[in-house]
Amino acid sequence: MAVLSGLALAATSTTAQAATGPDVIAHRGSSGMAPENTAAAVDLAVRQRADFVEIDVQRTKDGRLVNFHDCTMERTTDVEDLYPDRPRYRVSDFTWNELSRLDAGSWFDDDYAGERLITVDEVVRHIQHTRTGLLAEISPCDQYGTTVATDLADALRGRTGYVRKALARHRLAVQSFQTDDARAFHTVLPHVPIGILDADRPTDTELTELSQWADQINPQHTVTDQALVDRVHRLGMDINVWTVDEPGAIRTMAALGVDGIITDYPQTLTRR
Repeated sequence: MAVLSGLALAATSTTAQAATGPDVIAHRGSSGMAPENTAAAVDLAVRQRADFVEIDVQRTKDGRLVNFHDCTMERTTDVEDLYPDRPRYRVSDFTWNELSRLDAGSWFDDDYAGERLITVDEVVRHIQHTRTGLLAEISPCDQYGTTVATDLADALRGRTGYVRKALARHRLAVQSFQTDDARAFHTVLPHVPIGILDADRPTDTELTELSQWADQINPQHTVTDQALVDRVHRLGMDINVWTVDEPGAIRTMAALGVDGIITDYPQTLTRR
């Protein structure tokens, strides 16, 4: 609570800017306050009036798209207890029926015991009638190749009403660390903004090439400075930085004029 109080107090100078400045992007939902990538985290981000919920898209053994970050499930679920004899614990090794039994909340806090994993469809249902948009990350887990990218594009294409309304409100985008995944998605749904995640500072050559088809450059905030922000903007792209939780870093990124701040604590910016 002391940490959160400090965050809220430090946000005073950024609150006014948040209304007209950077989008507030809830990292895996409001994951500083609720177990990541669950309905609880998504719903809390909506209540905190985040502009976007950032999720991670993987695929089950039987083809369901689910919201889960890690390539294996031991860190945030009881998968080892429930399925002790499995040789691997990747999302792609389990059916949705099997995954739907997992406890994805107890690791975070006993108050969230029994919180379940949710599908991408469920995420959309939770946000589609709210002001909060969707920033979906295509999983970089190597067992998928580029198939999750095209599966996500097909799934969104099947939700015509949602996509049309979300795009009209500038409340839908997709991102990936893998350029091949981003291109595969972009080929199927070129009108949905596509972003490239990067833990390192992209070179000017990379930025110039990406500007021919990408809409966003989304680097780690520690490699982001004014020169990078200005260059990305001159090339006609947006820039969203991650994962920014420390109040001083939030103020610094906002002052640089970034387009979005991806944070575990959206309430720091929204004051909700």
